Amino acid sequence: MNLLLLFPQDFISPGRVRLTDYRLQHLLSVKKIKVNEQLSVGLVNDQIGQGTVIAVDERQIELSVQLDKEPVAPLAVHLILALPRPKMLKRILQTISAMGVKQLSLIHSAKVEKSYWQTPWLEADKIQQHLILGLEQAKDTIMPEVKCYQRFKPFVEDVLPDLIQDSRAIIAHPGHGDLCALNSQHAITLAIGPEGGFIDYEVDKFKQAGFTTCHLGERILRVENAIPVLLGRLI
Repeated sequence: MNLLLLFPQDFISPGRVRLTDYRLQHLLSVKKIKVNEQLSVGLVNDQIGQGTVIAVDERQIELSVQLDKEPVAPLAVHLILALPRPKMLKRILQTISAMGVKQLSLIHSAKVEKSYWQTPWLEADKIQQHLILGLEQAKDTIMPEVKCYQRFKPFVEDVLPDLIQDSRAIIAHPGHGDLCALNSQHAITLAIGPEGGFIDYEVDKFKQAGFTTCHLGERILRVENAIPVLLGRLI
């Protein structure tokens, strides 16, 4: 936890917060926090700054906080991702949150098992739990927005045209298009398929919507590894 992320309900008065949840346990057991120590803090979807411990025991901790800096700039990327396996989804949510992606669309694909959509990790509170971990890691406060689309064709035909407005639309697909370019100066909409890639029909639908294809060379990476590599190359 490189940043203590705060929420409006944590404030008991202007500039003063009280914590009693998992953050308290982390500060006590990991940080070994004491009175007068300072921490990097940030208010969700707002500024970051410093917090000073003014009271602490095993039941609660109180801090005085001063928020005076803007969070790190987000990536200009809207990530479209075929829904991964639930165990992988948790790690991916933390990764994209830490890397600064603020818009994520999880979509269905022919190679996505329908049972994946029943995972409890798609519940809003579970998604937020892992996004928070990414924000705390990267010292960021702006919560990513995650939307789910369980039907592929309605998504690419009805949602995608508006979604890619004013952006460079790219689908990453092994063996197709050019080698992924470095350091684009444009906002990007990036689509990444499931393990094994999108099927030809799905690739064609993305192309019809205005996407170009790119790849990362001859190596085939797991989705959770391809995401940070692609984001690092494109931005």
